[in-house]
Amino acid sequence: MGNLKIYLDKDIDTELIKSKKIAVIGFGSQGYGQSLNLKDSGCNVVLGLRPEGKSAQKAKAYGLEVKTIEEAVKWADIIQVLIPDEIQADVYENQIKPNMRAGQYLMFAHGFNIHYKKIVAPSDVNVIMVAPKGPGHTVRSQYTEGKGVPCLVAVEQNPSGNGKEIALSYASAIGAGRAGIIETTFREETETDLFGEQAVICGGVSALMKAGFEVLTEAGYSPYMAYFEVLHEMKLIIDLVNQGGLADMRYSISNTAEYGDMTRGPRVIGEASKNAMKEILKDIQSGKFAEEFTSEMKSGHKNFDRLREENRSHEIEKIGQEIRSSFKWGRSENIIDRNKN
Repeated sequence: MGNLKIYLDKDIDTELIKSKKIAVIGFGSQGYGQSLNLKDSGCNVVLGLRPEGKSAQKAKAYGLEVKTIEEAVKWADIIQVLIPDEIQADVYENQIKPNMRAGQYLMFAHGFNIHYKKIVAPSDVNVIMVAPKGPGHTVRSQYTEGKGVPCLVAVEQNPSGNGKEIALSYASAIGAGRAGIIETTFREETETDLFGEQAVICGGVSALMKAGFEVLTEAGYSPYMAYFEVLHEMKLIIDLVNQGGLADMRYSISNTAEYGDMTRGPRVIGEASKNAMKEILKDIQSGKFAEEFTSEMKSGHKNFDRLREENRSHEIEKIGQEIRSSFKWGRSENIIDRNKN
């Protein structure tokens, strides 16, 4: 195991990024969070968007300058591509690549398209990554509280020789230097990120919560009690784990809970689950998942839409909505407001 190097603001030339013109392509979750943080950090930033689109209206409402993607790319030194993975390659080929010049910095927040060669940049263009380890709405909310979300940086092509310094300075401007920045590679970030999403933090956890909810309700327990026990309390437990690992969580829970955790947990997530995870990782490493996802989106995403609807209509979502709308504990201003960000 190598030594962990964590970069903080004190280790970074935080002024470097302020001398560059930054085009942020996209105003989804990450585009929203990163562009506003860059603006508030004193950077020269514009949004590359469809001028007539809803995103352009939202961006302008925050006082951000909007150009077409083509204009933004021509104007910029740094192009941060923050549109969905499945449309990046087409937008790159049609709107970004024809307007690029040598020495620009093509930046991503996830390595998917570069690692799987859906996008192949010219050799005279720098290819770098700044990947916050949290959703864009959290990148923004943490920044406004004077904090930051930890970030990964990576350099794939470096003809200008300062790709890492640019990536670190950009990461600092979105708040990551307050929390910690780690250097990685496009391959490592892409494969571990996809694995984490699929097997653990999104896929694994949501499947676990739904299964637990179904077991309790099918056994005749109140769906409201089931929701509290398998979903609501998840955040409280994860906050403890996030603060001090499994040890802090186990220190805080009862002896009964800790004993049940250590003796029963491995029965739920045992060898069969681990073997399934290994198969998931193989599909990621081989590019099989990337091809499946790309093909699904290009062919009209019918299966994706069906799965979305099935999950949206699951009883755990209906019960949760009912509880959250009438429950006062822990309520504060929402991080996500779909009309604004």
